[in-house]
Amino acid sequence: MSFYVLARTLHIAAGVIGFAALWLPLVARKGGSLHKRVGWVYVAAMAVVSITGFLLSGWRFLQGPEVRSAALFFIYISVLSGTSASMGVRVLRTRARTTANRNPYDLGMSALTLGLGLFTAAWGLAVSMPLLWGFSLVGIILGASSLRYWLRPPQTRMHWWFQHMGAMVGSGIATLTAVLVVNARHLGIDGMQLAVFLGPTVVGVTGLKLWERYYQKKFAPKARATTVATAPATP
Repeated sequence: MSFYVLARTLHIAAGVIGFAALWLPLVARKGGSLHKRVGWVYVAAMAVVSITGFLLSGWRFLQGPEVRSAALFFIYISVLSGTSASMGVRVLRTRARTTANRNPYDLGMSALTLGLGLFTAAWGLAVSMPLLWGFSLVGIILGASSLRYWLRPPQTRMHWWFQHMGAMVGSGIATLTAVLVVNARHLGIDGMQLAVFLGPTVVGVTGLKLWERYYQKKFAPKARATTVATAPATP
């Protein structure tokens, strides 16, 4: 079995596992054993998908100019899904921090997401390919926001909760987009249509904002009832 075939087989198998594991943590009790166990399955699958996808797409990128734009899209998707899943884990492990985090790994992953997003946007504009410059905004926003998160001291008590949510939803958006673009043709649909590759972004970001609003209200400090003592009236 050649290296390409092996990498492709691992990529497909991990992609199926990751896609199946994507949904349960969204509805399972947050912090519960089921949420954690299935979440780890998803993160492990995304690690394999990201590495093999990067290698496969990188190899295709070198084959010639006619396939480079499509290959760059899948390189970008591979990196985005992997770095976002990694961010989702790292914020949990560093949730007790009270100062800025300048860990080279964390900053490097965030900078990679931002840098590749900017490169993909520039490439997409140069070749007039909406698939690239349109979806590049996801990586640019995620990369910039994660860099800002690491380089500043925590601003709220539950900072890690919301950053974890955003990172994992971002990874899920990348995963679902790749699945739709690759498999749309089997349904007779052009995978390059705006509705196909921006649909998961619109739905995912909208859901994330509603989700964040719900938890912001849930975590808001509760008003404490105060008992006012009144002195007895004197005659």
